[in-house]
Amino acid sequence: MINKKLAVAALAAFASTVALTGGAQAQGRDQIRIVGSSTVFPFTSAVAETFGRTGKFKTPVVESTGTGGGIKQFCAGVGVQHPDLTNASRRIKKSELESCAANGVTTVSELEVGFDGIVFANSKASPNTDYTIKQIWQALAKQVVVNGQVVPNPYKTWNQIDPSLPNKEIEVLGPPPTSGTRDAFVELVMDVGCAQFPEVKALPADQQKAVCNQIREDGAYVEAGENDNLIVQKLAANKDAYGIFGYSFLDQNMDKLQGAKINGVAPELDNIADAKYPVARSMYVYVKSQHVDVIPGIREFLAEYTSEKAFGEDGYLEAKGLIPLPKDKREKVRTSILNLTPVTM
Repeated sequence: MINKKLAVAALAAFASTVALTGGAQAQGRDQIRIVGSSTVFPFTSAVAETFGRTGKFKTPVVESTGTGGGIKQFCAGVGVQHPDLTNASRRIKKSELESCAANGVTTVSELEVGFDGIVFANSKASPNTDYTIKQIWQALAKQVVVNGQVVPNPYKTWNQIDPSLPNKEIEVLGPPPTSGTRDAFVELVMDVGCAQFPEVKALPADQQKAVCNQIREDGAYVEAGENDNLIVQKLAANKDAYGIFGYSFLDQNMDKLQGAKINGVAPELDNIADAKYPVARSMYVYVKSQHVDVIPGIREFLAEYTSEKAFGEDGYLEAKGLIPLPKDKREKVRTSILNLTPVTM
């Protein structure tokens, strides 16, 4: 049952913010607005479309802005000019929550949607490959270790890193720095790969971070924007290139693309769910609790998102490539988000 005192307080705070905006915005908004991650976008869009078909509320507007860009918009303030929810392909950072609070967004709730793997994929017209995380770091890092020294990356082809790898030019299409997929890739691949070199571990902490995290800028890595579908199209047209994106996009394009094994493990649903695949992460939706009970339908939308028919096993989101959370975790997530439990770091 809705706590009427909380609802009235939220409405008063929200109304005061809206009053400051003036003009047309002061008339309010009757449609949920969601921004954020391109990886989570297909899942949230599917929930929005299903939710809209009930006829009780308008279909939410979902925009693909990238995780970092979405959180920035989300944290910019309270009021109809600001989004109600944001998708994220990584967990929100403490610094971002502090930015939210500084702008009056004092109550943020977290919905963990499910799991996703980050794939290293190429065209089915090329042979399938198996790379180690160490080799991928060597291919993509701005600086690497050669003969015991940290030097600018000299590798132009894969077989220069290891003779067993393809004699093909290193060409990788991937997400920009604003992407949660990029953040997760740096954490799960770049940091892990470079940690295998004692020469890097011997550096001062700030230098270690720079060597591990910085991706090369000489053309071997191409920032392909936030549109993962565009990367898929380019890979289909260029059989020698690789792309970095979420498993769900590979799952929807199995007729054209294949995922490389990483450390000997294929990017398959069961391997990601069982934590065997080494490059996997959770996905999230963040809710501006101050907008709940003010913008119509947010509670009902969250109930649809966390229903078993949506994010459960054999739910319609699994059909789109989502790897569901275990049943006991889903129950905890559902209870937490429907109670609008504030996120804690």
